[in-house]
Amino acid sequence: MNTTTRLEPLSPQRSSPLIRLMYRWARRRFGEVPEPFAVYAHHPRLLAANAAHEGLLQSGSKTLPVSVRELAVFWTARTVGCSWCVDFGRMLMRLEGLDLDRLRHIDDYATSPLYTDDERAAIGYANAMTTDPHTVTDAQVADLRRRFGAAGVVELTYHVGVENMRARMNAALGITEQGFGSGNACRVPWTDQEPR
Repeated sequence: MNTTTRLEPLSPQRSSPLIRLMYRWARRRFGEVPEPFAVYAHHPRLLAANAAHEGLLQSGSKTLPVSVRELAVFWTARTVGCSWCVDFGRMLMRLEGLDLDRLRHIDDYATSPLYTDDERAAIGYANAMTTDPHTVTDAQVADLRRRFGAAGVVELTYHVGVENMRARMNAALGITEQGFGSGNACRVPWTDQEPR
C-alpha cells in the first residue's frame, strides 16, 4: 500500500463525529477504511455527498448484468491508471462471484472466448469513452441500445463516467492499491500530526 499519498489520510482522532461514523461503517463493510475515504475526509461535506452518491448509484444500477458493468468499470480504471480502483474493483467482482482469472486476458477481450459479446461491447465502449479525446461512435451506442435498451446505455455511460472521475481523482492524489483485491486489505497509514 502507498504510504505517501499527496494528501495525508485524516485520522479518526482528527475527524468529526460524522467522519468517524463513516470510517466505522466502511471498516465493517470492507474490512478496512478505504484510503480514498481518509483522504477525501479533508472535505467532509464532499465525502458525505460522495458516499450518498455511491450508495444511490449502487442501488439504482439494476439494468445491466453485473459482469458487463464491472468489466467496463475495471477497464476504465486500468486505462486511467488507478491501481486503487483496479484493486477495489477486483474485490467487488470477487464479492459478486465473478471469474477473476479471466482478467489476465482482458487485453484480448475483443477476440477472447472468455468474454461474451455483451461484455466485449461494454468494454469497447468503456475504452472509447476513456480515450482522450473519446472515440465513441453512433454505431457503438446503437449496438449497446439493441443489447441493453436506452436505460442500459445510460447506466453503462454513467458508470464509465463515474469511474473516470474516481480513477482520475485517486491517481491525482497519489492513492494506490490497498490490498482489497487479494482479500487482505491493508490499514490506512494514519499520520499523528496535523499538517501546517
